[in-house]
Amino acid sequence: MPYEWLPPDGADQRLHLWPHRSLTQRGFVWFIGATAALISFPLLGVFGSPVLWALLPFLLGTIWGIWFALRKNGRDRDIVEDLRLSRDRISLVRHGPKGRRQDWEANPYWLRITLHKTGGPVPYYLTLKGEGREVELGAFLSEEERIALHHELQDRIAQLT
Repeated sequence: MPYEWLPPDGADQRLHLWPHRSLTQRGFVWFIGATAALISFPLLGVFGSPVLWALLPFLLGTIWGIWFALRKNGRDRDIVEDLRLSRDRISLVRHGPKGRRQDWEANPYWLRITLHKTGGPVPYYLTLKGEGREVELGAFLSEEERIALHHELQDRIAQLT
């Protein structure tokens, strides 16, 4: 699962969430290398002729476009959510793409954890509500992961209060 409960820091509990990463750095290098090799294979037939120079910019542009799109997708998925639970305070810090940071805090006694089965942007939409503000938790998780996280979170909050 793309979330884990970190070892307790005193009485505080921490949950660390991140999106799925299907393409590792090593996989990225292999994919770009294989794509470049497969795209350049047809160039062997025109090697040494002026046609090579006419086709080469388009093939290099294609490889660059694939590289750029995969890198941009990877940067856009640089999301980390840190949820800290303690007896007197619950805080959520979301580190989004481009270094954007969002903070939320609430009193655990008044906290409401809601799993919206319908009506949200995705099925089984998980939200935390406290101090007049409702925030989403784990938007990048699958339905099963949000359901499991909902139950785990309710148990942890019940232990605190």
